[in-house]
Amino acid sequence: MSITPVICGFGHYAPEKIVSNQDLEKLVDTSDEWITTRTGIKQRHIVVPGEQSSSDLALEASKMALADAGLSPKDLTHILFATLTPDTYCPSAACYLEQKLGVRGLMAMDLNAACSGFLYSLQTARAMVALDPDAVVLVAASEVLSSRVNWTDRSTCVLFGDGSGAAVVTADTGAGKAQVLDLILGSDGNLTDLLLIPAGGSRFPLELGGTVDKESYIQLNGPDVFKHAVREMEAITNTLLEKNGLAVEDIDLFVPHQANVRIIDALAKRVGVPPEKVFVNIDRYGNTSAASVPIALSDALQQNAIQPGMRILITTFGAGFTWGSCILQF
Repeated sequence: MSITPVICGFGHYAPEKIVSNQDLEKLVDTSDEWITTRTGIKQRHIVVPGEQSSSDLALEASKMALADAGLSPKDLTHILFATLTPDTYCPSAACYLEQKLGVRGLMAMDLNAACSGFLYSLQTARAMVALDPDAVVLVAASEVLSSRVNWTDRSTCVLFGDGSGAAVVTADTGAGKAQVLDLILGSDGNLTDLLLIPAGGSRFPLELGGTVDKESYIQLNGPDVFKHAVREMEAITNTLLEKNGLAVEDIDLFVPHQANVRIIDALAKRVGVPPEKVFVNIDRYGNTSAASVPIALSDALQQNAIQPGMRILITTFGAGFTWGSCILQF
């Protein structure tokens, strides 16, 4: 018997506090014009005390996704949590989320594929449902990147925001909103040093009494990341379309990872997607890493940019490097 995993609920959440480009002008040598021209970002959401962990944000997005699916936390069997900014090094953010949802006994774990984390987790959820048709998998992707941004580094602090997106994956019982037609993933570990947070792991461990320096925050080689991001996302997108016998004209909406508007524009042009078919919300959220794609999907649904019958193309790229592409049929 063939099992068809589907997404039956979407949700997203961002903190109420907004940091505009004008706010950043007071912190570093930058300007609204400089940020907007180079990134497309106008504002980003940032956590505040009392709501400052990734699981706090994921809780709200998960509640929305469960409500959208007509389910409750007690219906869940698995929690997959995509993040590079977990609440703590140990235990997992998934376990914190499980506790906040008021349930126990689930399989719960984190996955770190940086900005590709949602698609990596979605593929894992599909495998779980294929193995167990009764599985109800919550895929939460949540980031508090403001905790890993050096607010004196104008090349990185303008890029990132905090937020969360979530989806509920089950076997197809007729209540699904979107079927995953296909999903492929890739990576290249030879390029790890182009985008990373060097300190804090076993490679560069913390020292008792040591000081926090720039090695504890996001570092990236912008030009090289841009080059590899566009190249790999173009390649995997074309591979996915060819594998499924589809042309760009068969796609109704393109939802790329919201990293940088220049990357989005370059990718869309090279793949051949017209601007009117590209969904962009980076201006309001910034780069939210693993949360970027599910926030964009949920946001597009709220704006009625996604309608039943539409075929959606998703492509993402993140540190590692990792990348992936997916086709959803609504």
